[in-house]
Amino acid sequence: MPAADLVLTGAKVRTLDPGHPHATAVAVRDGLIAAVGDASVVRDWTGPGTETIDLAGATLTPGLTDSHSHPVWGLEMATGLDLSTVTDLDGLLAALRGAGRTGGWVVAYGLDHNAFGGRPVDRALIEEAVPGAPVFIRLYDGHSALANGAALEAAGIDGPRAFAQRSEVVCDDTGRPTGHLVEHAAMALVTAVMPKPSYGERRARLVELLSAMAATGLTGAHVMDLGDGDVPDLLAAVEESEDLPLRLRLAPWCMPGADEEELDELIALQRSRGRNWLVGGVKFFMDGTVEGGTAWLEHADCHGQGTEAFWPDPAAYSAAVRKLHAAGVRTATHAIGDAAVRHVLDTVASLGEGGRLAHRIEHIETVPDDQLARFAGLGVIASMQPPHTAYTRADRTDEWSRRLGGERAARAWRCRDLRDAGAYLALGSDWPIAHYDARQVLATARAPRGAAAGGRGLTGLMALEGCTTHAAVAAGEQAVAGRIAPGLRADLTAFAVDPVDAPADEVADAPVRLTVSLGRVTHQRP
Repeated sequence: MPAADLVLTGAKVRTLDPGHPHATAVAVRDGLIAAVGDASVVRDWTGPGTETIDLAGATLTPGLTDSHSHPVWGLEMATGLDLSTVTDLDGLLAALRGAGRTGGWVVAYGLDHNAFGGRPVDRALIEEAVPGAPVFIRLYDGHSALANGAALEAAGIDGPRAFAQRSEVVCDDTGRPTGHLVEHAAMALVTAVMPKPSYGERRARLVELLSAMAATGLTGAHVMDLGDGDVPDLLAAVEESEDLPLRLRLAPWCMPGADEEELDELIALQRSRGRNWLVGGVKFFMDGTVEGGTAWLEHADCHGQGTEAFWPDPAAYSAAVRKLHAAGVRTATHAIGDAAVRHVLDTVASLGEGGRLAHRIEHIETVPDDQLARFAGLGVIASMQPPHTAYTRADRTDEWSRRLGGERAARAWRCRDLRDAGAYLALGSDWPIAHYDARQVLATARAPRGAAAGGRGLTGLMALEGCTTHAAVAAGEQAVAGRIAPGLRADLTAFAVDPVDAPADEVADAPVRLTVSLGRVTHQRP
């Protein structure tokens, strides 16, 4: 019998393998699980070159996967001054006055819409804080930003613009740009002229970030973008000298207006891969965000917004999905509003039985009762981010709840309802929209916050499945990952507490003893 590369003993192993749910030891060889059982089983796998780690009672689970993250593009989004703790306009102005400069610019991110206290987002609110310097602030949702007059001038923005997708340079009644930039195309007008980090800086920050993610128990991430298109080259360059701490599965975007040639290019991209990364799937947007007024709703929000899809022609979206599906390409569609969710479900229904477990919907922040059972019935995977609930308030005085109104706000983040309806539910953080800490994902899935606090949370087992077995289904990898069983990928996470039985607040801060990705130890707590 060949010797194992790694043997783990003294553990409480939750395999999530129905045929063999519990064990105390695991052997790993060549990146795969070689044996699962007790100390006597793995003893035969131990040789002179085997690394043996006694987990001293820690709970070992399948490795955690963040099912929705932006670790490369997010490095650009999370650049500059962190405003995530700012709660009001006075705090915002104080933070801007003390901000440093990046190439002469003040760049900030993570600002909660609620900080404006219900005021319209307008550069007039911040102009006096940073006189002369261009300012660009990304709001927390990643779909909108605030630019001051100097930044607008640098980008040549002096009035409204027309876009192929649902984007807007918001202007007042006189045609003056307010500085509020809604959705990607509008924000890109300014980001195109902003200072950019060097290639070396991006590479170093990426490895640092992925290592920090591994320290929270993550072994992989479903990356919902391809950045500026150079991400495969960046990842390949990293792998020339070291291994990526996480396994990454990337989905490039398909935006409105994509023609046959562009769809063929997306299909061809699916062949791109490295040792610990691959392009697998395509990401669509069916709408934007509730706070930005761009979520596609069946009835307008309180400002009369939200009645249009991100794709001006929703039928063109459906046609693009059908072409990709015929080529064997999986899709993930951002759909927050009830109309967006319904349209994606209708699109998958048009694919027939072959569409089962090949397509997923991201976010699903408000969904009516009559759509819940369709997820399981059609085999559509629900991909949700419980930490987003922290941007709302239990009394529903927040911007998200006010825009939607009481009935729709009462349907906030229905993770448990979807699970009870039989759906597969993959969980993630959407970093940098929320923190990447996988323990926070597990904890808030069990104890939702804000507008979702009145609903039922997931059980501890359901939450763990959302980051393991159900995440594997969402990637089409259920035959090779998500459980601890011989022949499956050796992705493993060891917790100081049992993430299933321990209270949610303990899981949120639980020490991660060990993280193993593809058989490699990527984090070990002394």
